[in-house]
Amino acid sequence: MFLSVFDMFKVGVGPSSSHTMGPMVAGARFLDRLRAAPFTPHGMRAVLHGSLAFTGIGHATDRATILGLAGFRPESYDAEAAETALARIRDTGQLEPEGLPALAFDPARDLVFDHGPALPGHANGMILKAMDAQGDVILQETYYSVGGGFVLTEAELAAGRDTDDGPPVPYPFKSAAEMLEMAQASGLSIAGMKRANELSRGGVDRLDRGLSRIWEVMEACMERGLTETGELPGGLRVRRRARAIHDQLQAERGMNLAPPHTINDWMSVYAMAVNEENAAGGQVVTAPTNGAAGVVPAVIRYWLDHVPGATRKRIPEFLLTAAAIGGLVKYNASISGAEAGCQAEVGSASAMAAAGLAAVMGGSPAQIENAAEIALEHHLGMTCDPVKGLVQVPCIERNGLGAIKAVSAASLSLRGDGTHLVPLDACIETMRQTGHDMSEKYKETSLGGLAVNVPNC
Repeated sequence: MFLSVFDMFKVGVGPSSSHTMGPMVAGARFLDRLRAAPFTPHGMRAVLHGSLAFTGIGHATDRATILGLAGFRPESYDAEAAETALARIRDTGQLEPEGLPALAFDPARDLVFDHGPALPGHANGMILKAMDAQGDVILQETYYSVGGGFVLTEAELAAGRDTDDGPPVPYPFKSAAEMLEMAQASGLSIAGMKRANELSRGGVDRLDRGLSRIWEVMEACMERGLTETGELPGGLRVRRRARAIHDQLQAERGMNLAPPHTINDWMSVYAMAVNEENAAGGQVVTAPTNGAAGVVPAVIRYWLDHVPGATRKRIPEFLLTAAAIGGLVKYNASISGAEAGCQAEVGSASAMAAAGLAAVMGGSPAQIENAAEIALEHHLGMTCDPVKGLVQVPCIERNGLGAIKAVSAASLSLRGDGTHLVPLDACIETMRQTGHDMSEKYKETSLGGLAVNVPNC
C-alpha cells in the first residue's frame, strides 16, 4: 500500500476538501473526458447527492462545482479569476473551458441539489452530464469525493482504486503492525521508510521541494489567520478571534504571572488561525482534510516556537511520519467526515500530529505508534455536525483542541517505552466501525447535533 505524502498533504482551497476541492477536481476530470470524446457537447448539468446536497451551500460546493466545470483546479486556484469566471457564467449562462466549445450552463437550472437518498458508493456523490444540442445526455459520470480531496469515479470506487496501484515500494506496510515490523527489521525510522517509499516514485529534489512547499503554504496560511480580522462569510456572523488572542498572548509573554496552562492557548490559536482562513475560502493544505487542516501545522508551530532544540530542518521528518499514519487511517478506515464523522477528520489529524511530534522529539517507532493511538482513541465517536453546513462551528475550535490532544498524546507516549494495551490498528478499526454505525444525521449533513440545536440565522 502506498499513499504519497503529497496525497495526504494537498495544497488547495477552503472551506472543505471533500465538498469544495473534491467537486472542483471532479469537474476538471469530467472536462478531460469531454476533450477526449468523439462528439461535440452543447451543455452541462451537475447533480449533487447526499452530504454534498445537504451541506453544499455552506461548504461552497455550488461554487466549486461550477468552477471545476469551467476548468479551475484546487492546486492552481486563483480567487480573483474565479470571481470573474463566476460572474461571467451567471451573466451569459455559459461555461468556457479551455479546449472545448462554449457550453450552456444555467446555475439555477443545471446545478441540482438532490436531497433524496445518497448514492450507494459514498455519502459525497455527484453525477456530471454533458448534453447535445437537443438536450440528450451524451456523456455521464458518477464521482465520489471520499475525503481529503480524493475523487473516484463509480468504477474506480468499485475496483478499490482508493490507493496507489503503481509499482511496489520498499516498505509497503498496510497496517501499523506491519509498519513496526518493517521498522525493526530495517533499522529505519517511520519517516525513513516513508522517505524511501517516496524516493522510489520520484527524485530527491522533487520530494524535498515538495515538503518545503507544504510547510511554506501551511505557515503562510497560519500567518494570514493571525493577522486578519472581521466576520467569516456564510451568515453565522462568526468573528475571527485568532488575531486578538495572539495579540494577548504576545503581550503576556515573559510575565511571571502567566499560568502554565496558557500554552494550550498558543496551540489553539495557531490551529484556529488556519481554520479561520479555511472558513474564509483561503489557500490551505489538507492535513488530512480542510476541516482538520489546522491541527498538524499548529503542532509544528508549537514545537518550533516553544520546545527547546526544535529546528526547521526536521519538519520533513514530522510531515513524513504524519503522512504515514494518515495513510494507514485512510486505507483501513476513513478520513471523511461525511462517511465517519469528525473522528475521521480531526481525530485522524490529531493522530498524525501526535506521531509527527513524537518523531521529532526522539520517539521510537513504538512510541510514535503509541502517540497516534492515544490521540485517535480520544476522538472516537466524535460527530460532524457543522452549524448551517459551514466549516466554522464547531470546526475552528475543534482543531485547537485536536492540537492540544496531539501534544498530550505525544508527551504521554514519550514517558513510556512504546508498550501499550490498545494497538493503533485496533483503534483505527474501532473508528471505522463507529463511523459505520453512526447515524447519518451526525455525518456532515447538518441534520443533527449542534446544527439543529444552535440558532443559525
